[in-house]
Amino acid sequence: MNKMDNKNSLSGKKIVLTRNKEQSGELRSKLENLKAAVIELPLIKILPFNDEDETDDVFLELGSYEWIIFTSRNGVQNFFNLFFNKFKDIRCIGGLKIACIGPGTAAEVAKYHLEVDFIPREAESENLADELIESQSMDNTKVLVITGNLNRDVLVETLEEKGHAIVDTLQVYETQLEDLSHNKEAKIFREMGADVIIFLSSSAVTSFILQVKSLKLEPSAKHPLICSIGPLTSKTIRDAGLTVNVEAKNHTIDGIVDILLEKLAK
Repeated sequence: MNKMDNKNSLSGKKIVLTRNKEQSGELRSKLENLKAAVIELPLIKILPFNDEDETDDVFLELGSYEWIIFTSRNGVQNFFNLFFNKFKDIRCIGGLKIACIGPGTAAEVAKYHLEVDFIPREAESENLADELIESQSMDNTKVLVITGNLNRDVLVETLEEKGHAIVDTLQVYETQLEDLSHNKEAKIFREMGADVIIFLSSSAVTSFILQVKSLKLEPSAKHPLICSIGPLTSKTIRDAGLTVNVEAKNHTIDGIVDILLEKLAK
């Protein structure tokens, strides 16, 4: 398409991303291609994590697991970074079945030319566990759950208590909350506001609430609509007393872009 029509443009819209350049690069690129002006508020930082002893133990037993479960794209990326430091061939992952919390996480797995065996209808940990248990017997099934430091326990607890599975976890990344009190783009946000602020995770919402004084809008600033990637993030937003104005129908980066075009493009 050489000429972008108004229905496929976000021209003139100021959109706030709540992750740093490394984490939001794909979304930023898509929004800028649609002529949006992007402000970055890196509310969280994702860092690799590796407990070498624990990782070595898991990789030694990798062939004994029947399922591996990924709950985020960060988990996929950091797990395979560790995997390829240990193994040189993707076939070393063996006959593991793969479950992902949603289509965005599944798309990340597909980059390694692996097929995802299970995705729940709704991208929530509770649904993943419940639907997996409903679809087949998990009794005494050995499961590996890939986690970060802020992952909730509900997935593991449901698989163990309701499904009677044998569950191990492997932490492969950690989420740190960033201080934006002296951030230049935070100053721009306070002064001008924005059309939309996008939250891609509950941890970003938590960081936003903790730093509300540093991000308080000036009287003349435009108050943004709040856009959420999916139900769990939306719940965190609402629990904080805020309103979810827009939620992606498909809980992926493309889903975010599609819903913004639907709601904002004129």
